[in-house]
Amino acid sequence: MTKLFGKYDMSEVEISDKGLERYINLDPVVVPHSGGRKSNSEFKSDVPIVEQLITKMMRGSQNTGKKGKAFRIVKEAFDKIHEDTGENPVQLLVKAIENAGPREGTVRLKQGGISIQKPIDISPQRRVNTALILIAKGTKKNSFKSKKSVVECLADEIIKAANYDMSSYSVSKKEEKERVAKAAR
Repeated sequence: MTKLFGKYDMSEVEISDKGLERYINLDPVVVPHSGGRKSNSEFKSDVPIVEQLITKMMRGSQNTGKKGKAFRIVKEAFDKIHEDTGENPVQLLVKAIENAGPREGTVRLKQGGISIQKPIDISPQRRVNTALILIAKGTKKNSFKSKKSVVECLADEIIKAANYDMSSYSVSKKEEKERVAKAAR
């Protein structure tokens, strides 16, 4: 049986949100880098969830195209999560995705020259993508002009999101999106 980074068993990870089960891929890989083999497949969810997190960490002007650097950040953050909590970091990542993915959103409709917010349900794939983007954005926001490293900030963001802590950037943004959608009803 192969383990993620040679340390973390992917078979013991459970997904409690049944709606996201199809969209969170927990394929055990030694190195989460498919080299684009999965990019032309029919579904984005065929890419392992850890690799999706690594690619989301490459967003923005600083880390663009630096997959090795993003890989190292995620690997060290997983080690720190395991060191701090004693739990499987992949399980905490899945829990963080479940907690940080907004269920409702809004779209802007134009009616008679004015724009109106209309609430919509968000698809499971978009929930996973949005959660990963919010986790990566929160990490970069917390590490910018801070004494904490990116690794520490990513570990903190995942732990806080997994515990549904409102001080987490991703959970607070999710709540904000759902609050706007509720007000638009």
